[in-house]
Formats: sequence, structure tokens, C-alpha cells
Amino acid sequence: MAGRQNRFEWDDANRSHIARHGVSPEEFEQGMNNDPAPVAEYQIMGEQRAHVVGITGRGRLLELVYTVRSGRIRAVTAYPLRKNKRGLYSWPV
Repeated sequence: MAGRQNRFEWDDANRSHIARHGVSPEEFEQGMNNDPAPVAEYQIMGEQRAHVVGITGRGRLLELVYTVRSGRIRAVTAYPLRKNKRGLYSWPV
């Protein structure tokens, strides 16, 4: 996903959900646009989901779960990467 800007789908539901985990929509988008590292893909309730680790412009590591609907990335959830997982990922910052 590096090198291009993604299109996102936001509404009150997904904005408020990630906010409960201390993540803003802007941080989610930065993490998705900064070459995220894939973790897993799976299907739930008939919908394909992807789990990645991304980094914000300020160097914050986030776990991001999303789906793609009508060509747009829809945040399912996002939260800070746990300390015990931080050594598994690195980006040039």
C-alpha cells in the first residue's frame, strides 16, 4: 500500500470504536498508508478481514483491523501495539 493514498470509509460507529482504544481516524489512516506489516487475514460473518501492524507519522505502532467495502478501507478496530510485540516490527522512521 506504500506509495499511494487509500480511500477510507468512516462513520460514527467505527470512529467511536477506535477512539475507545485511544486511536484517531488520522492515526489509523497514517498506519495504513505507511506500508503496514501483514499479521493475518480471516473471514468473519461472511466478510473478509485483514489484521496489520502500522506506524503513524509520529512513530506510534498500532494494530489495525479492517475490511474493504466498495473499494474503501473500513476500520473495524485499532489499538496500540502491545509492548511484548514491539520487537517483532521495525520501520525506518
